[in-house]
Amino acid sequence: MAAERYRPVSIEDLPSQLVIEILSSGRLSAIDLLHLELTSRTFGGSHGLYPHKFGSLVDYAAYQLCVSHSVYGKMERNAQRGLFDRCGGKWKRVLRFLQSVEQSSDMVETSAGNQMQITTGRYHTLLISNSSLYSCGSSLCGVLGNGPETKQCVTFTRINFPSPAQVVQVSASHNHAAFVMQSGEVFTCGDNSSFCCGHKDTNRPIFRPRLVEALKGLPCKQVATGLNFTVFLTRQGHVYTCGANTHGQLGQGDTIDSPAPKMIELPEGIGYIVQIAAGPSYVLAVADNGVVYSFGSGSHFCLGHGEQHDEFQPRAIQTFKRKGIHVVRVSAGDEHAVALDSSGYVYTWGKGYCGALGHGDEIDKTTPELLNKLKSHLAVQVCARKRKTFVLGDNGSVYGCGWMGFGSLGFPDRGVSDKILSPRILDSLRAHHVSQISTGLYHTVVVTNRGKLFGFGDNERAQLGHDTLRGCLEPTEIFIQEMADDVDIVPECV
Repeated sequence: MAAERYRPVSIEDLPSQLVIEILSSGRLSAIDLLHLELTSRTFGGSHGLYPHKFGSLVDYAAYQLCVSHSVYGKMERNAQRGLFDRCGGKWKRVLRFLQSVEQSSDMVETSAGNQMQITTGRYHTLLISNSSLYSCGSSLCGVLGNGPETKQCVTFTRINFPSPAQVVQVSASHNHAAFVMQSGEVFTCGDNSSFCCGHKDTNRPIFRPRLVEALKGLPCKQVATGLNFTVFLTRQGHVYTCGANTHGQLGQGDTIDSPAPKMIELPEGIGYIVQIAAGPSYVLAVADNGVVYSFGSGSHFCLGHGEQHDEFQPRAIQTFKRKGIHVVRVSAGDEHAVALDSSGYVYTWGKGYCGALGHGDEIDKTTPELLNKLKSHLAVQVCARKRKTFVLGDNGSVYGCGWMGFGSLGFPDRGVSDKILSPRILDSLRAHHVSQISTGLYHTVVVTNRGKLFGFGDNERAQLGHDTLRGCLEPTEIFIQEMADDVDIVPECV
């Protein structure tokens, strides 16, 4: 009797409606759905459901997942249609695009089930792997979070927090770093001379991660670190800032420094902010309706308003609004900026030196311009830093342009020219499906969908996690000595 009661049921025996509910539960990726469709007639057939519009249950489930996606749901009808057309009329590809955009700026789910995120700072690198945080490179002012005695970590070394915590997002730029926990709490470390770490009781370096007390009760989803200030984005879509404010980069309507995080008063009708990016002294913020706001230093036209005036409060970039372009992600470089829209198109503006903008020349762009060279590709991530830009395609390909100094663009033929004026594919990564990319001052690191790490560029301060190489002209795999359960590993730090 007991055996009959618990008789295994084949998926083929389940009602189609129940199968659809399982498929559209949100636990499967676009790749998972494709595999199911290819391996079972149950998922591959339409079963009389919506036969004219959807070819299979999987196709219908992908449609359901797209419609319920936070980004797709906020897009205008014509933007939705544009994305659908760009994806060849395939809902699975639309879903893959939406999920890839999410992962590339958040956490990469590897084929082994690990969750990873890579972030490169000036002379250091931070890595989240299985909710633990690792750092390598120069520990100037305590930015690696390993204590005052640590000057450098030549391999990735685990950062310890005051209490067990799961890290879900990190940001590193110059001399300080910030970490978001699963709980929404934020920890910071590094140079706090401008109070950019959010601890107003001291302006001395913070050598180990310390909780930002001022944000208690305000769970955050993202942090972005600038040169000497920090931006915090709460789960409710509110933006807080602290630190230096010489150029109005705190967005408070003045140039007064703030020793503790303070909320920005956003213009009426914005809704809520879904992503933030910080340059050295300016900020870009993306609203849920796809409008981009910028404030802070107007140098090099980074704010995208066609002029170089500083902006003390968030101001909408009119180029996107006027053309009805729904931006989903932005990246703030040192002297230029990049944006990705809901159809996978890329826009750049700012200083064009060394071809960083990718338009085939070195001319500055005062407002955002479509990157025509990549128009035929569906981009899912954009990444800007010092005189260089990377674009990640939905097929895992990486394109780079700009200054080739130290090999941080990943092209081995550096002797031919010191700059790439138009986006060029990184041939050395063709064999891998890249899911995320981050570039620092002179080094770059990528994560593949299999959880492999590759780094290239300057390694003078071990920022690539190698203790023997001084530099890598093309992608070289980085190996991490994982910490076994209940076993202490001596950090490779000096």
